[in-house]
Amino acid sequence: MKSFLSKSGAIAAGLLLAAATFSPPIQAATPTPDAVNAFAIDNFFLFICAVLVLFMQAGFALVETGLNSAKNAVNILFKNLMDMAIGGIIYYFVGYGLMYPGEAFSGGFFGFGGPGISTAMPEIAGGTLYPAVDFLFQVAFAATAATIVSGAVAGRMQFRAYLIYSAVISAVVYPISGFWLWGGGWLKALGFHDFAGSLLVHALGGFAGLAGAIVLGPRIGRFNANGSPNAMPGHNLALSTLGVFILLIGWYGFNPGSQLAIVGGDNTAAVMKIAVNTTLAACAGAVVAMIFAWGLFKKPDLTMALNGMLAGLVAITANCDVVSYNASLVIGGVGGILVVLGIMLLDKLRIDDPVGAWPVHGLNGIWGGVAAWIFGGQPMVAQLVGSLVVPFWGFVTMMALFLILKAMGILRVHKDEEIKGLDISEHEEEAYYGFDIYTTQ
Repeated sequence: MKSFLSKSGAIAAGLLLAAATFSPPIQAATPTPDAVNAFAIDNFFLFICAVLVLFMQAGFALVETGLNSAKNAVNILFKNLMDMAIGGIIYYFVGYGLMYPGEAFSGGFFGFGGPGISTAMPEIAGGTLYPAVDFLFQVAFAATAATIVSGAVAGRMQFRAYLIYSAVISAVVYPISGFWLWGGGWLKALGFHDFAGSLLVHALGGFAGLAGAIVLGPRIGRFNANGSPNAMPGHNLALSTLGVFILLIGWYGFNPGSQLAIVGGDNTAAVMKIAVNTTLAACAGAVVAMIFAWGLFKKPDLTMALNGMLAGLVAITANCDVVSYNASLVIGGVGGILVVLGIMLLDKLRIDDPVGAWPVHGLNGIWGGVAAWIFGGQPMVAQLVGSLVVPFWGFVTMMALFLILKAMGILRVHKDEEIKGLDISEHEEEAYYGFDIYTTQ
């Protein structure tokens, strides 16, 4: 009996030890209803913001189409469509992995996290994003950066060359500089602040467009032999005005959406502050550009006011989360002055930018980064470095690409094709079929 009890005790002790050693893993706690709701609301918020940013493609298409000749309308609309279509695919396979390569590349200049999007379910909680909705938001930004260039090169660039450009900027150029800050790279470590992309999206695209305009040269008839500019008015300012209003609406996805969450008092307050700053800067940019141009040219100019509104939006994008309401009015107002001066500067330099892409996005993108230091208390050195490096990266890389395309003989259309219009020469289609409205402009 004693022997049996001893053996039984030993067996029991062994079983207890085994149970302790090989116990099953602890199951994750079921998320609370509050956590599930917060997760759903934040992800749905970002989805709606992504849709608004994608809607900006329509705004860009209308602005650019209206500010250019009717004979190039199909070509312009086609380019804007392909920016989204090609960019979306190539950003999925390459760009997204370059822009967000993971923690292993923190503080660096380059990394790659692999193609595609993760399907792993993250923690169910407020502020946590499902990878798919994050991709939708980011790909909309990539499309915006790409399409800015279209306006600067309108009316004289071969369609196939534009498709090559669009693929390169979406796959490599934008994602690499985006990683430097938003992916946790060296600009993030430096302390640079660009909340929603005055530099990473707009200045990058604006300076890429400037490179394209320089390499292409001006449209036929844009400048006289003595260097004086000739006005080449857009064919439909109603389209351009509607496009600017669409861009204004889309910007409420662009800037407030960059908070990436709305659940909780702090997030809600931040989103609403960002939205108001965005509104005030846009309004100030339009009003000041109108008044400033009116004083210079003795007539109120609709196109200057339209570009002034866009300039105010670009300028506030880097700093909308850290500046006061009054400061946003100043930032937008300065943007309105800069866009008028920028357009005049391009005329002096004989650089043809049909829609003012560089003054709106390039020049005011830099101003937005600097304003984050002046009005938002961000580190001076970091802001100045980031505000110079990002546009320089866009300008140099795209200058190299456009020069290569020019050397290959596929950059600019033939003179006769340009005079006839790219709709006919490149696509054999007309935006306004049956109307004989094609001129040397």
